[in-house]
Amino acid sequence: MVSRLLHILLAFIVTLPAWGRVDTRTGMLNERIRSLQVKLDGNDDAPPVIVLNTPDRLIFSFDHLGDDRVYLRYELIHCNADWQPSTLVDSEFLDGFNQGSIDDYAFSEVTTVHYVNYRLAIPNEQVAPRISGNYLLRVYPEDDPDDTWLQCRFMVSEQSAGISARLSGVTDVDYNDAHQQLSIEVDTERANVTDPFNDITVMIQQNGRYDSEVALRQPLRMASAKVSVYEHQAPLIFEAGNEYRRFEAASTTYPGMGVEEVAWADPYYHVRLATDLPRADAMYLYDQTRAGRFTIREYNVADSDIEADYVVVHFSLEAPEMPGSLVFLDGDFTCRHFDDSALMSYNRATGRYEHVALLKQGQYNYQYLVVPPGSSRGYTAPIEGDRFQTQNEYLIKVYTRRPGDRADRLIAVSLLGTRASGL
Repeated sequence: MVSRLLHILLAFIVTLPAWGRVDTRTGMLNERIRSLQVKLDGNDDAPPVIVLNTPDRLIFSFDHLGDDRVYLRYELIHCNADWQPSTLVDSEFLDGFNQGSIDDYAFSEVTTVHYVNYRLAIPNEQVAPRISGNYLLRVYPEDDPDDTWLQCRFMVSEQSAGISARLSGVTDVDYNDAHQQLSIEVDTERANVTDPFNDITVMIQQNGRYDSEVALRQPLRMASAKVSVYEHQAPLIFEAGNEYRRFEAASTTYPGMGVEEVAWADPYYHVRLATDLPRADAMYLYDQTRAGRFTIREYNVADSDIEADYVVVHFSLEAPEMPGSLVFLDGDFTCRHFDDSALMSYNRATGRYEHVALLKQGQYNYQYLVVPPGSSRGYTAPIEGDRFQTQNEYLIKVYTRRPGDRADRLIAVSLLGTRASGL
């Protein structure tokens, strides 16, 4: 009953103007929820996408800090291409019941910070998506269904259309300098699309970032009756950025990569990272990073999911203060949010931007983004610099909605980059 009322409410909210939009971003909304990850079973570096009517499964995992298990439940919400809830009811997009319990859990072992690790697979015996599109997983405590503790975006693709894409440093705005430009072809021969100029939306995301995601509503031209070509359009040009920075906090007895010091200060271990410097004017250096991902790891245990500890990580960036602009950490561990959990504070006494975060032991990718006043978008240029050689990942998603349809179908997904998933 609660789930049905929620969907009725969401269906009403989605008709409101822009100021009434629902916040469906991936996020940990309870301060005790930590280390949220979503992985394709068998491929940790794949995007959060499963292909409809295949054995694909996504594994959602997270921790709840504390000594006791909390009874948690979840539901799925179907969303359109813009991640706003669709007007479909549960039976139209799901097989099974849309109020499942999370019963796979384990208590931490021999850690200074106690927690309970939870895991959930989608699809499972309780529920399975029956149509393609964007989905939001919402987790809440059993005794308070209105209290959302976390929500996480994922996608279900038909893979009924074909995507071919090329990336170049030779762009319409510069030549092998600060940008990268995409050229994309979409073949809808098998996707039942009748009007490619009006029925298709192409969404492109760089390195898992939603703040810089772009949408193309119409192709530049048609290569044939069913092949749409997207090229030489402004949204296809991206700031190139730089390779992600990284550190490893896999031990509490010795400093790992990028770590200057590990020390105990009751009640936590503290990991102080080497002070970062701006790279905007530095020469490009290749580094094989993972586009902002992180991996939970304690080097000397059998099961890092429950034996890795939580440590206080100290970030610092030695740079002049940028009045008016905000500096944020970016990476999957921040859920890509521009909020206090990722905000760097300027310390005039040290001349550094600083931030402290409680993170689970592991290997982390991160970068610094600058958000100008009044903007909701982060930029790499001021601190990281933009280098055309950067090994970025581009997630390309193709949606369609024909006249009369009440929701967007996701007909193709492709990952362009050095760590492509093979979708």
